[in-house]
Amino acid sequence: MLTLIQLKSLLATPQKIVITTHHKPDGDAMGSSLGLYGYLIQKGHHVKVITPTDYPVFLHWMPNNADVVIFTEEQEKSAKLVEEAALIFCLDFNTLSRINELGELVRAASAKKVMIDHHLDPEDFDDYRHWDINACAAAQLVYDFIVNQLEDEKGINKDVASCLYTGIMTDSGSFRFPLATSSVYRIAANLIDAGAEHWKIHQLVYDNASEDRLRFLGYCLSNKLEVFHEYNTAIITVTKEELSKYHSTTGDTEGVVNYALSINGIRLAALIIERTDKVKLSLRSTGDFPANEICKKYFNGGGHRNAAGGASDKSLTEVIAEFKSILPAYKSQLIV
Repeated sequence: MLTLIQLKSLLATPQKIVITTHHKPDGDAMGSSLGLYGYLIQKGHHVKVITPTDYPVFLHWMPNNADVVIFTEEQEKSAKLVEEAALIFCLDFNTLSRINELGELVRAASAKKVMIDHHLDPEDFDDYRHWDINACAAAQLVYDFIVNQLEDEKGINKDVASCLYTGIMTDSGSFRFPLATSSVYRIAANLIDAGAEHWKIHQLVYDNASEDRLRFLGYCLSNKLEVFHEYNTAIITVTKEELSKYHSTTGDTEGVVNYALSINGIRLAALIIERTDKVKLSLRSTGDFPANEICKKYFNGGGHRNAAGGASDKSLTEVIAEFKSILPAYKSQLIV
């Protein structure tokens, strides 16, 4: 394992660095990655962000987005960058399966690996770890890494601040989740002081939907929402045909599950989507209900207590039936 002193020594001279993040990156994944990118290029490093897949269009406004390499579109270039890197930063994930085929390239690389993450049960592939499950976002930990570990608060310029603010805002549910503590608000204030235009960032992320996406959301709420009051649970299910009908693109289903959770009295919400290769589940819960336990135990997944995900090779019908069959076992925790 690298010590902080050894890592600082490596970063003291220009290095070839790769930053990567999880499959289908969200606001925190891209915010933390591009935030760290913006910091490292100031120091003269040769840096590339490589994402395993594409990501939502509403995140493309972020500074330095044009420099991102998407692995599925540029596999040879990605492989060369990973092979030549001296350092690989792994942000917002802690097991290499989360970056798909890119994971084995990272595992085999001679580069030192730095994990910055806030999820449970990290895999032991890294050489240096900045990990805290009580952090509300990976972007919060990147801020802490720059300001407190590298002792370089002046390195947080407007571009870096804008990206890190995006990551914290999105993963904290616009600062409404329990992990959005007073210290997170103080970090957000520091990022605003550094140039992050909080009102504009919120608008770019949340008020930037296509007409198809809005109609898709309306369809889901009107036709695909099931509420099980006896379990304080709500489910939205979506087929491949419905995704196609509304020309769904990456990011269009993000946040849909939160509408189910917003119903008065609901403690557990699920979005179950039939994708091309698997059926994907996104769970959200309130209070101390363990959404991550359901995903880990039944759907090959995991995550945070109140926000988790999973997947299954079974049919959509089978997965829906399985999810519903689980609810009686959790009734005492759902009805409080």
